[in-house]
Amino acid sequence: MPKDKTLQSTKRTQKAGKRAKKDPNAPKRPLSGYMFFGTATRPQIKAENPTATFGQLGKILGERWKNMSDAEKQPWNDKAIKDRLRWEKEVKEYKARGGQYEEDDDENADDE
Repeated sequence: MPKDKTLQSTKRTQKAGKRAKKDPNAPKRPLSGYMFFGTATRPQIKAENPTATFGQLGKILGERWKNMSDAEKQPWNDKAIKDRLRWEKEVKEYKARGGQYEEDDDENADDE
């Protein structure tokens, strides 16, 4: 059985090694409302909890976001919508210039 694990590890490594590199000129993916909230709020939470680890800060941010009403989240979600529109426009322009953009990235962005 150890041979199987070794073979599986080798296959995974080989498969990962064949992945195409990202184009640095490709448009950056859009941020979610939560990410805008986290970016703006993290320094304040860090100041309130100076000994908190990165993971602990993430838990605090997540709890605050979860406890917010839809009305409180709306400004952050509006920023996310604007960013999504920016991204869609940039992807369209990028493709028009001949760039190859992974369609899978488009599908994953809907999950956020």
